[in-house]
Amino acid sequence: MTIETILTFTTISILLVISPGPNGVLFLKTVPLYGKKNAMSNLLGIFTATYVHGALSFFGLSAIILSSANLFMLIKIIGALYLLFLGLKALYSVFKKEDELKNVLNTKIKKEKKRTYKIFFIEGFLTQILNPKVSMFYLAALPQLIDFKTALVSDIFTLVSIHALSILIWFTCFIFLLGKGAKAFQSTFIKKSIQSLTGVAFIYLSYKILAIQSNTK
Repeated sequence: MTIETILTFTTISILLVISPGPNGVLFLKTVPLYGKKNAMSNLLGIFTATYVHGALSFFGLSAIILSSANLFMLIKIIGALYLLFLGLKALYSVFKKEDELKNVLNTKIKKEKKRTYKIFFIEGFLTQILNPKVSMFYLAALPQLIDFKTALVSDIFTLVSIHALSILIWFTCFIFLLGKGAKAFQSTFIKKSIQSLTGVAFIYLSYKILAIQSNTK
């Protein structure tokens, strides 16, 4: 694998990471309401899921999905429905009374204290693994840069690691920048505004995934 290949892949992956998408919206929801530590659990889930995407690409599953329009459509629908679920969940919390919301959150924290980080890890993992943009990225980029017939596992691991580290660096900075403004998010108005915006954003992303698929038919 050449330096040119590495630089090309790095440039493409950075552009993918910094472009607006489900991951950024997830952190906009998590940091103000649940804190930086839980957001880092989200990020660890996203980081892990990125390697799963790379592994699936290497072993040809992504190619199989691409060759079957119905199967690929099913994957996109699952991803879109998950985003829709996150959006509706965020909007639902907007209509809860503040006292009721606090009681629910406090109850959950007490009951699920040991599971909290695990839950946020899973949320981040699912957001990334069901993101069709990542699947399309690997389907589009890897075949152009690597010959899968002669490629070594270390080549794929190197490229996926570049993408994963780009995600880790970018969103760690993103999380801490949001964390600095955490006090501003303590008011009921700000919290509900964020929940409304993130809810609408998730639903819009869900719609776009399905709309793009419909236009390709």
